[in-house]
Amino acid sequence: MNRRMLLQSALAGTALGALAPATRALAATDILWMTWENLAKDDYLAPFLDAHDVSLTKTFIGTDDEQFAKLRAGGASSVDLITPGLDKVEFYTASDLLQPIDFDKVPNASLLYDTFKQTPLGKVDGETYGIPFYWGINPIVYRADLMDEEPDWSVFFEGDKYNGKLAMRDYALEGIMIAAMYLGIPESEMFDMDDKQLAEVKRVLMIQKSKLRTYWNSISDLTNLFATGEVVCAFSWVPPYYDLRDKGIDMGMAKPEAGVIGWCDTVAVPKGLEGDRLDATLELVNYLLGPEYGKMLAVGGPYAQSTSAARDMLSPEEQSKIFVDDLSVMDSFVWKKNPPRYNEWVALWNEVKAS
Repeated sequence: MNRRMLLQSALAGTALGALAPATRALAATDILWMTWENLAKDDYLAPFLDAHDVSLTKTFIGTDDEQFAKLRAGGASSVDLITPGLDKVEFYTASDLLQPIDFDKVPNASLLYDTFKQTPLGKVDGETYGIPFYWGINPIVYRADLMDEEPDWSVFFEGDKYNGKLAMRDYALEGIMIAAMYLGIPESEMFDMDDKQLAEVKRVLMIQKSKLRTYWNSISDLTNLFATGEVVCAFSWVPPYYDLRDKGIDMGMAKPEAGVIGWCDTVAVPKGLEGDRLDATLELVNYLLGPEYGKMLAVGGPYAQSTSAARDMLSPEEQSKIFVDDLSVMDSFVWKKNPPRYNEWVALWNEVKAS
């Protein structure tokens, strides 16, 4: 049993196996992609498989931390492509787990939006180790029929009207970023706050906790809380806004002027991959940044590619859903970074929750 057969057997509980008919089992190259489930739908990938003599095996991750742990434990030798967050690539490169990507073999990368071309994240010494792949925002989502006006970050820290009907994601990085934005701490200082600033963050987070219905982990649970009216406003991912609006509920989405948290995931190639398998993997990367995949991701997600490849193929409504109709929205983004004192951030967050 070779390494790939062994890995497929070991991952049988989480992987879907070969992403193609049984006849593709004899394909010249088998690529294993470790990624999020929503990115690797069969119909998204069928055009690539139909055009190339490859098969595709996929295994799904639940968190970026889980993916990183698997690679550090030796999984890099058995995985061809991974999907780390743009802000997390530095952990992988610091552990010498990735190889730089040859842009000559990924021509669609030339279509990256300027924001992603210019970001220093995902790069080391001028070489790119994680190509921005898809992106979005984490806004405030709210029941427009149950709130008097569009909220901003202050709704989680001031007033009493919505006490017990607010929700915040249980994630120290984003929770503390939101408190910092509310306090007016500039982005240039946000990820390296001093003791005085962190003490002020803790103070307002204690106020916030007294106003919350819950800290959420599952977006489906949050969607249900919105549907029942138990939660009227939350720091959220985008899907509940569309899911519940499609069910006839009057939902709103707010992008506070103080800043909106932007996120971006990348595609990255583990160190040691070479030869035909590396070439096939980079062809897959090029497809993931191209128009066919981008259109399906936009319509089916809805999520935005980090390139403009599919933009002109989308209707105005489809462009609006994924925020590519007006790219100036990125001007208000606060992109997640890794605070040097993040262990202290986590300890602060846990202390607030336990209070």
